[in-house]
Amino acid sequence: MNYKRSKYFITVRKKKIKYLLVKKNSQITVVFFHGFMSDMIGAKPVAIQKFCRKRKLDFLKFEYSGHGRSSGKFIDGNISKWTSEAKQLIKSKIKKDKKLIFIGSSMGSWIALNLLPYFKKQIKGFIGISSAPQFLEELMWKKFSKKIKKIIMIKKIYHFEHGGFVYPITKQLIFDAKKNKVLNNKINLEIPIFLLHSTNDKVVPLSFSKKILKICSKSIKKLIKIKNGDHSLSRKSDLKKICNELNYMIKNYIN
Repeated sequence: MNYKRSKYFITVRKKKIKYLLVKKNSQITVVFFHGFMSDMIGAKPVAIQKFCRKRKLDFLKFEYSGHGRSSGKFIDGNISKWTSEAKQLIKSKIKKDKKLIFIGSSMGSWIALNLLPYFKKQIKGFIGISSAPQFLEELMWKKFSKKIKKIIMIKKIYHFEHGGFVYPITKQLIFDAKKNKVLNNKINLEIPIFLLHSTNDKVVPLSFSKKILKICSKSIKKLIKIKNGDHSLSRKSDLKKICNELNYMIKNYIN
């Protein structure tokens, strides 16, 4: 599945955000938030889109600035900007009377969690896939050597190798992340929160999903541990499990 039928949304900062909104006249809209340096045409959003089409659910996916076919440079982006872009798009394209289910993949969970309070009247469920809230500080900045930190402070960028990937980490990205400590705030929403995470994730440890559960005081919580999976959780069995959990959530908790 490619970018067919996708469009551009213009943000207040004049960024062109690539998105696809599929309407099926449903009262429920599933919103997918992709991960760090990812896009909206990967295996997970495609599988979830197909599921929504079969179940006649509305579906929205998009790409943050500097990702995929959206405008802007990746190195100019940060959590605050990407959260704002997602907020503007959802607010503009989805009516206030629609029920929302957020699905976040890796960093996408961080951005989705940032937005739960804003859409608290509409949000009816959250599914996290290999969730990575606050990973920039916990998995990068805190573990960087003094030498690497000095490079970032002086040159304002460092190409970090982690889990088989290379990430351009900028000073502004790191310091903006410090303003987005979503794990410091309780989630006081009575909604189902399902988290899928591989016990063998080499990029983001399972402990990150457990941290989310700790701040969900009133939620219906469920941690699904995937054996032998990796961070992407994009095998056929993983995709089937994700869609099955989404189906279970809708059938049992969303009226």
